[in-house]
Amino acid sequence: MKKISVIVPCYNEEEAIGLFYEQINKVINSLDYKFELIFVNDGSSDNTYNIIKNLADIDKTVKYINFSRNFGKEAAMYAGLELSSGDLVTIMDADLQDPPSLLPEMIDYINKEGYDCVATKSTSRHGYSFLRKTFTRWFYKIIAKISKTQMVAGARDYRLMSRQMVNAIINMKEYNRYSKGLFSFVGFNTKWIEFENQERVAGSTKWNFWKLFSYALDGIVGFSTAPLIISSVMGVIFCLISFVMIIFIIVKTLVFGDDTSGWPSLACIIFFVSGIQLFCLGIMGQYLSKTYLEVKNRPIYIIKDTNIKNHD
Repeated sequence: MKKISVIVPCYNEEEAIGLFYEQINKVINSLDYKFELIFVNDGSSDNTYNIIKNLADIDKTVKYINFSRNFGKEAAMYAGLELSSGDLVTIMDADLQDPPSLLPEMIDYINKEGYDCVATKSTSRHGYSFLRKTFTRWFYKIIAKISKTQMVAGARDYRLMSRQMVNAIINMKEYNRYSKGLFSFVGFNTKWIEFENQERVAGSTKWNFWKLFSYALDGIVGFSTAPLIISSVMGVIFCLISFVMIIFIIVKTLVFGDDTSGWPSLACIIFFVSGIQLFCLGIMGQYLSKTYLEVKNRPIYIIKDTNIKNHD
């Protein structure tokens, strides 16, 4: 009998875990598969860890990974993938925004149509603020143009993958992770299914605007060098403009003489060019900072406690 690993990253989800466990068990009981539920406690400050441990005490299919601190959802997903043992592996949010009821359909696509991965994308963004909707829409438009790796608008982390695809992902041990890009980068035959965005069943979102903005930067820096090219092109353009302006000032001075008029426009030009220079330095700084974090070769996560026996 084949085995399916369900990876559930958790950060302060004490209100949602019980509801998720109830819903996923309804699906598990309807399928002829072995299951393991891997809850990854990402340094929660509430009662999340104790609830997961209690579930593990009464249900042997429940596994847990407890981080020493909060490492982020990307690290939690990677830990779950690395320690999973299923023939098929799926990632779900504990807040039930990823409906477990889609799992049978996803399994059928893999078993009957030969897909390596069945991924989901939401067709709406109900419950999101106007700012988040706008930011998300523009992010996907920008990254679609500057990245060679396909980024699907509305894509979620919720997907069912073959063991071969999972192994390909965990072999990429980069510290700065953007899993939506990594899932596309490894390739494999992927089927996309759509569903209406679901509201959280309990608790509140952990993603504020600045966390989303930082995550978007990780995606752009991790999967495109276009910003570096843009900064280089801008540098060349402004060098040419400066050269033309120097010639113009020399000719103007020789023909009409020197005066002090025009200093406000000159000040504006200086500020504008300086701003462009700082902007380009900021772009290079982003790439340099990511390189700095990678070369230190620090672990993606640190486990404090787990009941998974094959953990090293």
